[in-house]
Amino acid sequence: MLNQRAVPPRFNTAKVIGLLTACLFFFVALSAEADTYVNGYFKKDGTYVGGHYKTEPHSNNFNAYSTDGNSNPYTGTDGHRARDYSPEASNYGVGQTIYTGPKGGQYYINDSGKKVYVPKQ
Repeated sequence: MLNQRAVPPRFNTAKVIGLLTACLFFFVALSAEADTYVNGYFKKDGTYVGGHYKTEPHSNNFNAYSTDGNSNPYTGTDGHRARDYSPEASNYGVGQTIYTGPKGGQYYINDSGKKVYVPKQ
């Protein structure tokens, strides 16, 4: 019989570096979509708004908890607002003049003089 020794598997440095790089990009991407905690505060009318989490601001509302098809992982409530640029978005603010703010948000002024933000149309 031949005396065969077990040969240890070769260590492929390039594969290990590639795997580690992929993991790093994955975790960076996850942190980019992180939520932001908003501390509690008082509104001008004296109403207290408790601290809460919100999604990072984006140029559209597709990732917002309040958008239809999404749900808030902290409260379990389902989103109800129309997605920006969807056919349903045209139903918000019917009969009102829609304004666009400096950051691209769209709103109208209600009877109380307050801004009411609507999905982008």
